Amino acid sequence: MTAPATGPVRRRLTVHGTVQGVGFRPYVHRLAGQLGLAGFVGNTGDGVLIEVEGPWQEVDRFCAALAHRPPPLATVTRVAHEELPAAGESGPFAIRSTDRAAGRAQLPPDTATCADCLRELADPDDRRHRHPFVTCTHCGPRFTIATGMPYDRVATTMAGFPMCPDCAREYGDPADRRFHAQPVACPRCGPRLTLTGPGIRPLRDADALGTARELLAAGRIVAVKGLGGYHLACDATDPGAVATLRERKERGGKAFAVMCADLATVERLAFLSAAERAALTGPRRPIVLLRRRTPADGLRPADGVCPGSPQIGVLLPYTPVHTLLFGLPGDPPGPRVLVMTSGNRSGEPIVTDDDEARRRLAGLADAWLAHDRPIASPCDDSLLRVRPDGTAQVLRRSRGYVPRALRLPVAVRPALAVGGDLKNVPCLGAGELAWFGPHIGDMGELSALEAADRAERHLRRLTNVTPELVAADRHPGYHSTGWARRRAGTRLPLRQVQHHHAHIASAMAEHGLDGTTPVIGVAFDGTGYGDDGTVWGGEILLADYTGHRRFAHLAPAPLPGGDAGVANPCRLALARLWAAGLPWTADLPSVTACSPDELALLKRQLERQVACVPTSSMGRLFDAVASLAGLCHRAGYEAQAALELEAAATRARDADAVAYPFGLTAGRALVCDPAPMLRALLADRRRGTPAPVLAARFHRGVARAVTEICRRARGATGLDTVALTGGVFANALLEEKCSALLRADGFTVLRHGEVPPNDGGLALGQLMVAATAPHHETE
Repeated sequence: MTAPATGPVRRRLTVHGTVQGVGFRPYVHRLAGQLGLAGFVGNTGDGVLIEVEGPWQEVDRFCAALAHRPPPLATVTRVAHEELPAAGESGPFAIRSTDRAAGRAQLPPDTATCADCLRELADPDDRRHRHPFVTCTHCGPRFTIATGMPYDRVATTMAGFPMCPDCAREYGDPADRRFHAQPVACPRCGPRLTLTGPGIRPLRDADALGTARELLAAGRIVAVKGLGGYHLACDATDPGAVATLRERKERGGKAFAVMCADLATVERLAFLSAAERAALTGPRRPIVLLRRRTPADGLRPADGVCPGSPQIGVLLPYTPVHTLLFGLPGDPPGPRVLVMTSGNRSGEPIVTDDDEARRRLAGLADAWLAHDRPIASPCDDSLLRVRPDGTAQVLRRSRGYVPRALRLPVAVRPALAVGGDLKNVPCLGAGELAWFGPHIGDMGELSALEAADRAERHLRRLTNVTPELVAADRHPGYHSTGWARRRAGTRLPLRQVQHHHAHIASAMAEHGLDGTTPVIGVAFDGTGYGDDGTVWGGEILLADYTGHRRFAHLAPAPLPGGDAGVANPCRLALARLWAAGLPWTADLPSVTACSPDELALLKRQLERQVACVPTSSMGRLFDAVASLAGLCHRAGYEAQAALELEAAATRARDADAVAYPFGLTAGRALVCDPAPMLRALLADRRRGTPAPVLAARFHRGVARAVTEICRRARGATGLDTVALTGGVFANALLEEKCSALLRADGFTVLRHGEVPPNDGGLALGQLMVAATAPHHETE
């Protein structure tokens, strides 16, 4: 900037991004003081407003630091500058009270306890020694305590905890780490812990924590209230405790996540790359899927934690309560590895309310470790895996990510997209920003629909977005679509988006594609309502935001029993054989898994096409192959068969490069026929080929078929960008093989990162399609 002739300059700056609740105002105050500048800073409905006055050189230095060196948890997306007449102000720089006008300021997610707070927690000379709610400007709850915006204490669930004089002094001191830290509290004025349970005398604070640790060590199950809801915890090394929790929760064989006391404990349980270590220890603290190792020192999770899986989901403590539950130096020993599973009954959303927890978790928990700080919004733990190249694929986007805004490649009308029925996550969008809500789960439960109502209201309060349209899936039977229809009412248009088109649009939006050029979208999942009224799920579409064309798909096969038949991979396998014209011989594991009566009934069903909806689902093909390989015939939880097939394939030797063939038949759309693959797999099985080799050859075959179809799509259209999306691409092995082959063939490959490939990312695609497509295509 050119220097003015004489005198000071004054400049107004409006800072947008994640700049509230992250210590931005105290940072601005300190920076202005260091540079000798006058003026003020204050929160607004849109971000942070600053007016600064002083010598032009210092004002320039101030502006550069704001944009390029913000506080650790802040994200500055834009700084608007406006020159003002100098006011002759020379007094100290001030922090003004919050402007509560409406706007779209961005609230940060909840973050794990910082190192400074952990040091205070363990310091006997600190007044917050053992304080279960120690926090500061750089850590702690944000989203789960915020009741409105701008973010200030009166708009949080801490409003009911008046600060003591010491906390008030820290809160008001610009030089203090807790300056305007809204959750600030101490043992004198903050929330309190309680422990209750049948036959347990109610206990408070340190006694509550100590007894909870004793109960866990004794094999009991404790419901622990965290940032975004309750967990059910037990000693992960105690087979009896794990089995009891699994039985009470009706968990089937689905893996539990575990929380380790520290990183050293994690390294005894699993192999860690540098990227996985960074993900585990960062401020988001998600569950990270890691490769298990067999501990040599006796610390071994019970077999029931993640039965049959080569992976284990691990997270580290992210609240002071978790840290204290494991114990500080000198405390009586307790478990070093805890199962930490969502506090809910199977299929229900996570519990947040204390009275509701005692009611809904009765019979599951032996005791409740609770606190009296209300939770404004439920927020389950996030889940991710780290790829060999160090990039992360988020599989459940919730705590640590929500409500961080995603920048959209094109502006959209204010809209609400409601997502799907499984792994449900809503999304609000306006302009060039979109906000995911927290993970809700299965919309088939009334409690989940109520949770969706609360999540949508909470997200609207925090973003100040009033939807002008509602987007939903086209499936006529989805509970989420019915909820969207009720939400839209007679005032708002409801736009229904084809399931796999939404998946592809989600991948495009995450990668910043503006939609001017279509992509080849490979959308593989379990179930999606097709344009022809059948069940799709093995789709290769040519798509942009305004429309899609089905270029290729997996050959359909009957789905006996519809969605209810998904729990029986052996029946899916036999239906696939029937569609391929292959006999049901007595040597097949899928045949021996069924009783004679079941086989006879299934045969009549298929011959008469009774309750047999055709499906092109790749997810169902994975289930069928898992049964034919002898791995899984009855599924106790979603995707069990496919997960066991992937796990088996990872155990196969890499030296085997055989890939089972798929046929390709031209027609209105290219048809990918699995019959040749099935014949080859059955021949291998009859030769005694081990199941892991069968599984690996199947994965290679799918990857090669995908590559060949994309090659043909490129030849027909000239397109060379491929988006891999849908729940099947949560399969790390398949995603890596498809990506490697496609890139070797010259394609640009889009893979999901922060937005899940499964239905947890569906709402973003619905939003993009509904906000850009002509009305007649989606209404």
